[in-house]
Parts: sequence; structure tokens; C-alpha cells
Amino acid sequence: MKFALTSLLSFIFITGSFAQESTADRAARIKATLPVIEKMYNDYAEKNHFPGLAFGIVADGQLIMSGATGYSEIATETKASPGSLFRIASMSKSVTAMGILALRKEGKLKLDDPAYLYIPELKDMPTLTTDAPAITIRHLLTHQAGFPEDNPWGDRQLDTEDEQLIELIKKGISFSNVPGVTYEYSNLGFAILGKIISNVSGRPYQEYIDEVIFKPLGMNSTIWEYTKAPKDLLAHGYRYEDEVWKEEELEHDGTYGAMGGLITSIDDFSKYVSFHLSAWPAGNAPEMGPVLRSDVREMQMPWNFNSLNAQYKYPGGRPCAMTSAYGYGLRWSRDCEGRTGVGHTGGLPGFGSQWQILPEYGIGILAHANRTYAGMATINTAILDTIITLAGLKPLPVEVSAVLKERKAALLKLLPHWEGAEQSGIFAENFFPDRSVNHRKKELDDLIAQTGNVTGSTEIKAENQLRGSFLLNCPNGNIRVFFTLSPENPALIQQLDFSLAK
Repeated sequence: MKFALTSLLSFIFITGSFAQESTADRAARIKATLPVIEKMYNDYAEKNHFPGLAFGIVADGQLIMSGATGYSEIATETKASPGSLFRIASMSKSVTAMGILALRKEGKLKLDDPAYLYIPELKDMPTLTTDAPAITIRHLLTHQAGFPEDNPWGDRQLDTEDEQLIELIKKGISFSNVPGVTYEYSNLGFAILGKIISNVSGRPYQEYIDEVIFKPLGMNSTIWEYTKAPKDLLAHGYRYEDEVWKEEELEHDGTYGAMGGLITSIDDFSKYVSFHLSAWPAGNAPEMGPVLRSDVREMQMPWNFNSLNAQYKYPGGRPCAMTSAYGYGLRWSRDCEGRTGVGHTGGLPGFGSQWQILPEYGIGILAHANRTYAGMATINTAILDTIITLAGLKPLPVEVSAVLKERKAALLKLLPHWEGAEQSGIFAENFFPDRSVNHRKKELDDLIAQTGNVTGSTEIKAENQLRGSFLLNCPNGNIRVFFTLSPENPALIQQLDFSLAK
């Protein structure tokens, strides 16, 4: 299955819209940034007193470059590597969310089911108000259950046992809000999701996720319990205090591992990141992952608004407002340039990590460090921004549908004279009532008077399967032609605009 998935990911990238640019050329340009990337990570690790750091860049279905600096264990001077096993904390949450979707795929639960259907003790738990709705699985996935933010407390709960979680529920959970009204980050919520996976699957959530997610993806080194790690690969966690590194005690696996207990390497977790990237763009390749690609895209959607930072600046100082939301165990963001990021941070005593993908660019990043709450989001964002600039990456083109090509060809036969336009059959019923042929012809004639007669056209640049634009080439400038098609079948031109190309 490992080989099959790797082949599938490569197939998607090579045969889809990515084929318009050689994947080898793109990968080579990304790899050429390695010296700059390594220096940025090294400088960041030194400045922030990280004992060790490992990183990886994923593109075109695989880990295309990786590296590490420092030590995974200080006492033995064991050097960190892309194979070192770091605890990745809350990066675990999306894996738990994927486990829930795998159970849904099996028909064993629904996201809008009340959670008490799968943990009966939740049914009799007191609510904050008499009109509070029942907590659903979707509430838990998106941090809408009404539980309080619990990072300081939750980070010390990893080795809690199932019985202790049930006892907490029986005593009654303290709510900060009623379910379904706002975002508030909850580790407890994901511990409950882990318990739901265990109860529904009939085995510990760790075993279910190992079998259903990790094995199909070839993630053979990812574990939950640190004592199972090879000694020379296990990264030890540290805090920097009194100008020295002090080792943090590693916590054993337990019920709360579903919110932050995973231990993995850059080499192994890059396969999970690649699977998330493989969901874009939507296509017709065979389904060979642990869940459907549509499930992965669903995970990545902004289900619960989090914040708008109008003053956000990229690490290099470029101002660009940023909005953020939460999906299913995933953070989502979109900046003022329309750049979308999906991923998650992780932080525990001794560790800090982050992964992120930019679906439009077909690239992802992941980095692990072994210092308490090491902030990796800032440096990873800076790295991605740098790679895009240095490698000259552009958003990957949307594949042009057959109907867009057909409508463009038909338009070129009609323009600029519009002879027979009303009888052509390519326009929707609203088109000419909205604006007459004479007015449309005059608009185009006025532009041609400025640019000179049309000599040719460019290829279509698609926005989606039913909307796109192209240029009419003219001696003194170009004219942009934008059109969008109707929802009927066959799809017809419902809007057509002309403007001078900038």
C-alpha cells in the first residue's frame, strides 16, 4: 500500500493540471533554495535556544528536501535528523479528526450526532444553560463544544486513563460557553473524540488510527508511547531556563494522546502531509488513501471562524491582513493576497512543532523542535514565503475544462463583429436581455479603437470549471475577455466582459 500511495500521488501531480510545468523543474527550483532555508532554520534555532530542530519540504507528492540541526539528546550528543522521533503535540489533532472521518466512511457515526450516543455519560452531564444544545461530534472537531481553553492544564494530561476521563464527565465539565456559538481551543474535546473512536471501533483509538491511517500511508515509524522508540532516534524534550537546557520528563501515552501524544519523524509525517496535498485539485484518480480525498478537503475547510488580524505582517515585515478559522483538527488561514494555508501547530513541555500546506501552490512544510513550546509557525511561514519568492512559484493553474475551451472557440468566431451572435446558441437566455448586441459591439469597438485590430488570442486562464478569461492580442495593447457560464447543461455564456489588459 505504501508503494501504491506514492505512485498515486505522483500520478496526480504528473497527469493533472500540474503537468503544465515540469515537476522536475519545479522541484529543482525549490531544492536550490536549500542553503538559504538551512541558514534560516539554523539561525532561528540558535536565537531561540533550541537543542535540536528537524524540517522538511513536501511538493509534488513527496518529501523533496529535509534537514536538521543540533541534538535530539544533549547528554549523548545524538544529532537530530529527519529520522529523529519528536513528540508533535497538537499536530496530532488532525489525525484524530481523520480517524473520526474514517469511522463515518464506514457508516458508524455522523458528525452531527450528539456525542452522548457514543459516550453515554455525556447525556446526563449538566449544561451551562437550559437552552444549551447537545454537544455534537462536529462541535468537538471544530472547538465549538463550549469547553474552556485548556492548554496549561491539558498539556499535563497525556497519560490520563479512560476511567479518569469518564469520572471527569460524571462530575460535570465546567463550560465557558454554550456549544455551537464560538471558537475556544479545547484539548479535552479531542480527548473525548479519542474516546469516541475507541468506543465505536471497539479497540483503543491508537490501534484504530495505526491500522486505518498510518499503515496505508506507510507511516511505520510513528508511535504513541515513547518507550517504544529506538533509543538513538527518540528526541528528548528540554526547557531553556537559567541560561541552560533542562530536560523535561517525557509523559507516557494515555487517553489524552488523541489531542497531542503522537511521536513521529519528518520522514514519516511528510507522508501524511503529502496525503493532504494530494486532495488538490479535485480529480478522477482512484481513491487509495485511508479516507476519501473529499473527506480531506472537508477537513481543511474553515468551519469555525477564529479571528481577523488586520495588522498582520509576514516575518519579513510585509503587511498583509490575515483571517483564520478552524476546520476538523486543522487551522485554516487566508491572507490579503488570497493565499490559503492549512495545518496545525504543536506545543508541549519539551517540544514545539508545526506543519502547513499551501494547496494552491502544491507545497507543504513541517518542522519539529525539542524545546518547550518552541514556536515553529513563525519560521515555517517565513520559509514558505522565501521559497515562493526565490523559486518563483506561482499558484498552480486550474485545469481548463472542455466546455470553457468550446465557448472560447465559439466566441472567437463571433468577435469582433458579432454576426449571428443571437442565433449562435452559445449564450444563456439572460445574456441579450441584460445588454443588447449593439451595446456590446460598441463596447468592444471602442477598445479596439485604442488597441488596434485583433491579431490573435492567448490560452484561457481558468478560475474554475465554468469561469475564465483570455486575452485578445492587438498591436497597441491587449483586451481581456472574461466570461462565466450558466449552471444548465450544456453550460452557456451568462456573463461576458471586456477590458484593457493591465
